[in-house]
Amino acid sequence: MFDILMYLFETYIQNEAEAMVDHELLTDELTRAGFHQDEIYKALNWLEKLTALQDTDAYPYLTRVGSKSVRIYTSEEMQLLDTPSRGFILFLEQVNVLDFTTREMVIDRVMELDTKYFSMDDLKWVILMVLFNVPGKESAYSQLEDLIFEEQEGPLH
Repeated sequence: MFDILMYLFETYIQNEAEAMVDHELLTDELTRAGFHQDEIYKALNWLEKLTALQDTDAYPYLTRVGSKSVRIYTSEEMQLLDTPSRGFILFLEQVNVLDFTTREMVIDRVMELDTKYFSMDDLKWVILMVLFNVPGKESAYSQLEDLIFEEQEGPLH
């Protein structure tokens, strides 16, 4: 499923191509690209739930102000998000790329992935997808994109 999300993000969203709205056309294209139909449905459902997270009536925890809060991860979350991943999320909060709401959206979307192995690179892509889909977070998206894709020149010390 994550491969499909990456394919969609790179093909349509990140390249600013016009995304297909018709699920049948999109499903046909993804099938022609070699993806299995059950995984396609899971990926499309994942994206729909990402969009639904912006509905503050359905997800009221997203409207709470979480300044100076500390996130305590559940054991299930810690199994998928290892220590470096949780540290990266905290770092992004400290540099104001993520806020309380987007952090919770990221964790929600990570936990909905149908995978037992999740890498730091996967986390970065999920964060990019979340930030891209939240209105008003264009600056945070650009900042994260710069952090991820900017190559360091010279020695780091």
